[in-house]
Amino acid sequence: MSKHPTSAVGRWTRLVPRMRGKRIGVLGDLMLDRYLWGNASRLSPEAAVPVVDFVEQSECLGGAGNVAANLAALGARVEAFGAVGGDEAGRAIRNCLQAASIADSGVIADARRVTTVKTRIIARHQQVVRVDHERREALRAESSEKVLRALFSALKHLDALVLSDYDKGMISDDFAERALSACHRLGVPVFVKPKTSRLYAYRGARAIVCNTKEASFFVTRLLGDEKSLVEAGRALLAHFGCSAVVITQGEKGMSIFEEETPKHVQIPATSSEVTYARVGQTGISREAGGRQVFDVTGAGDTVLSVLSLAVAAGATIADGAALANVAAGVVVGKLGTAHVTPKELMAALEEMRA
Repeated sequence: MSKHPTSAVGRWTRLVPRMRGKRIGVLGDLMLDRYLWGNASRLSPEAAVPVVDFVEQSECLGGAGNVAANLAALGARVEAFGAVGGDEAGRAIRNCLQAASIADSGVIADARRVTTVKTRIIARHQQVVRVDHERREALRAESSEKVLRALFSALKHLDALVLSDYDKGMISDDFAERALSACHRLGVPVFVKPKTSRLYAYRGARAIVCNTKEASFFVTRLLGDEKSLVEAGRALLAHFGCSAVVITQGEKGMSIFEEETPKHVQIPATSSEVTYARVGQTGISREAGGRQVFDVTGAGDTVLSVLSLAVAAGATIADGAALANVAAGVVVGKLGTAHVTPKELMAALEEMRA
């Protein structure tokens, strides 16, 4: 049985085709997610760890790149802005962008930079270990200016900008302020995934999307009950000077706070256990209520992507967040760095009518 009124599900359903063709920019830390697949049937004689017999390797966009890939999978016309190293991983990211039909003219190569790569070794459907190859120093001023120039020249034809900050050195306070100021002048709404190292650089964003841990850090207190969460949501609206704050809460769902609405909106979540055997496969059928928020690989990126695209297509923040909640439930059902397609999203919405 659906937990949502038929009229609401109908509004969300009508949004899906309207999202196609919207021009969305994605600015932030581009990363490569690499998977090494294998079998493990014995322990190493050198240490109490499994020996993985390599079978195959796969890779896909991570970080801000995963946000861009989510948007492209939903039919948006996406432009990426960021920096990669002049290394093999940087070239792999560019190949992945081009394969997903994501414009990469705003992605610059800096020979002095190391491209972030997150390598997951998986055996017998379980992640054995993750190896991160990265350096987090700030992007050189010369490279930063190149990215900003590319962004400024593209803004006039963008319907929205997503700023995805993973604290890998791409975004600085000054960089974020200049980007948001330019968007404000041109009326381009900005949707932000913030990092706790930058407290005020995202002021004026259309919406901030963060999880409970990040929200707790921003307001410097634990969020142990609904009262503290509501107080935090309202405080974050003032803190960031933004129109809306979306706080994802794991198994408790997500909460939406808007500057012009005194009452917050709570979207529930349902749970489902999945394993790496399901990476890239179709979503798991489950009760149609709230569907997200386990923060498995890329689920938070899906919320940010669908929210921004839905609002660019004319949705309210509340409806955009509700649709994002449904989309993230599909992604959680796949596990791994995954995306949702319009067909999958429509199928999930159809379940909610049953």
